Amino acid sequence: MQRLCDRCGMRPAAVFQPHSGKALCSECFFDDITARVKREVERWRMIEPGDVVLLALSGGKDGYTLLDVMSRIYKPDRLIGLNIVEGIHGYNKEEDAGYLVKTAKELGVDVIVTSIKEYVGFSVDEIMAKARDASSRISACTYCGISRRRIMNYYARELGVNKLATAHNLDDESQTAVINILRGDLQSLLRQHPLAELVKDPMLVRRIKPLRKIYEWETATFTMLKGYHIQETECPYIYQLPTLRAKVRRELYKYESEHPGSLLAFMESLDRLLEPLASKVTPKSGLGRCVRCGEPTANGKALCKLCELLEGVGITRPLYAVRKLKVVAR
Repeated sequence: MQRLCDRCGMRPAAVFQPHSGKALCSECFFDDITARVKREVERWRMIEPGDVVLLALSGGKDGYTLLDVMSRIYKPDRLIGLNIVEGIHGYNKEEDAGYLVKTAKELGVDVIVTSIKEYVGFSVDEIMAKARDASSRISACTYCGISRRRIMNYYARELGVNKLATAHNLDDESQTAVINILRGDLQSLLRQHPLAELVKDPMLVRRIKPLRKIYEWETATFTMLKGYHIQETECPYIYQLPTLRAKVRRELYKYESEHPGSLLAFMESLDRLLEPLASKVTPKSGLGRCVRCGEPTANGKALCKLCELLEGVGITRPLYAVRKLKVVAR
C-alpha cells in the first residue's frame, strides 16, 4: 500500500524530506517550499510594501523555483525577470530562454533576455580564449560570475527597481559561509546576513536571497514535479581549475547525507550569531568610480573589478564602457 502524505493524510506521498523526516505529496511539498520562502522574506523584511523586484533567472532549477514562488507570495506585476545568456558552447540554448519567457508570462511576469556578449562585447567562451592566450589562471567562473553580477545590478538600476533577488539556495549559502570562515573573511561572512548592508551607493541595488533556506535538491524536485523545462546541461567549465568551493561542496554533501538537516541548522545558527552585528552595522558610503566605465569601485582603485579582470586578458575597451545598453522587457 502506498504511503500517504504525512501532512494532509489524503494524497499519496511523492517526496521524502530527510531534514524533516516527513513524506509529502506534491501539493503539500509545494506549499512547504512556498511557506518557508515567505517566512524567510518576512522574517528579514527582504521586501517592503510597494517594492518592485528584479528576479535573476538563469533558466535552471533555482531560477524556476524563485520565479514560481515569488509570483505566489508577491504581486506578479511588481516582478521583472532577467535572464543572462553566458555564451558557452553547448550550454546555452535559445529554446531554453524562449521557454523561460513563455513560462514567466503565464505567471504574469515579464522577462528581459540579455547576454554577457551584449554587455561586455565578448562571450564567456571568447573571454576564456583570450585568457588562455594570456596564460591566465583565473577560472571561467570568476569572469562569468563578476560579469553576471555587474549586468544584474546594471539592469536593476536602469529599471529603477528596489530589490534584486537572486536564486541562491541553502547549499550555495552554506558553502559560501564555510569558505568565508576558512579564509577568515568576517566581512564577507557578515555580508551574507539578510540584515547586513555593508555598502550603500546610489548606483548599487540592494540584493535579497529568498531561497537561502531551501535545499538544492528541493529546487530540483520542485521544478521536476511542476514540469518546468529547465536548462539541464552542465557548464563545461565546472571541472576546469577545481576551486575551493568544489572541495567544500563535496564535504558538506557528505556530511549532510550522514546528518540530514545539518546545512539548515548551520545557517540558522549563523543567522542568530550574526544578527546583533548585522543589525547595527553602518554601511560604507562614498565609493569611488571606475575611470574606465564609471561604475562603483573600491576606494583607491582606479578600475572596477570587472574592468581589471578584462584588462588582464587584453580587453581594454569593453562595450559597456563605450556605449549605454538599452533595457527592454519582452
